[in-house]
Amino acid sequence: MKLHREYTVKEIAGIIGCEFIGDENHIVTGLNEIHMVEPGDLMFVDYHKYYDKALKSAATTILIDKKVDCPEGKALIVSDKPFDDYNKLTRHFSPFKPQTESIGENSTIDSSAIIYPNVVIGHNVKIGKNVLILSGAIIGNNTTIDENVIVGPNSVIGHYAFYYKKKDKGYDRMHTCGGVHLKKNVEIGALCTIDAGVSGITIIGEGTKIDNQVQVGHDTLVGKNCLFAANVGVAGCVIVEDNVTLWGQVGCASDIVIGEGATVLAQSGIAKSLAGGKTYFGSPAGEFRSKFKEMAALRKLPEIIENL
Repeated sequence: MKLHREYTVKEIAGIIGCEFIGDENHIVTGLNEIHMVEPGDLMFVDYHKYYDKALKSAATTILIDKKVDCPEGKALIVSDKPFDDYNKLTRHFSPFKPQTESIGENSTIDSSAIIYPNVVIGHNVKIGKNVLILSGAIIGNNTTIDENVIVGPNSVIGHYAFYYKKKDKGYDRMHTCGGVHLKKNVEIGALCTIDAGVSGITIIGEGTKIDNQVQVGHDTLVGKNCLFAANVGVAGCVIVEDNVTLWGQVGCASDIVIGEGATVLAQSGIAKSLAGGKTYFGSPAGEFRSKFKEMAALRKLPEIIENL
């Protein structure tokens, strides 16, 4: 999420009542998660395992739960509860705003777009030329829909991110202030959910086609001309490169990369990154020829045991 103006680290620390380390005039221009950060962004880290990754990331301001050496060109904000204080910041700069009309505030719809009855469009939405949105669809806050996109009935574009922190009394949800970008010529089937980025943008690339009842998690980046069949589930923070095909009921774990041109056969489970240009099958997914050989060997196992 980009801030509406530049803030100093001193100002940001003051909002959450925390101590900071570094130049008090150090500039913060955005808030983002580690998977999506760029220079000017503030991110949080609250687990020692990820300190080094956070401090070496593109983020230039780190909200952290321990005093450590501050890297050159960066600033630290020290907090007892970075998750909670990050939530305070996102709520401060992007507070929840109730909606009582079918179209929210600061949203624009091109005159050529066709919007069916019973569609709800949130705040800060941009809908381009020749877009078709069918009945029952919900277009959440901060969504951009480029030209020639189709959104099927009862699909939800920009639902809040499934991101929780477990605490003694239950789970606290990360406040969602990101959005979704459907690039041109994308088609979304019926009853799909494309979650908004936590603080960044979930992207569905140009020309990608998505079947019915598909889930795409927060901050996932889907490339051009991908094809997702029904019941595919892709977790958050996944990178799906161009021309990837995921057949029915494929499930994909978070924070992995599916390489360009990969094909994953139906009902496979993707647990780790996959190289491009190959076909995969099974759970965990592996190169399909090897997996079929494994299946053939297993079918022979009872006979082998009998003959022992």
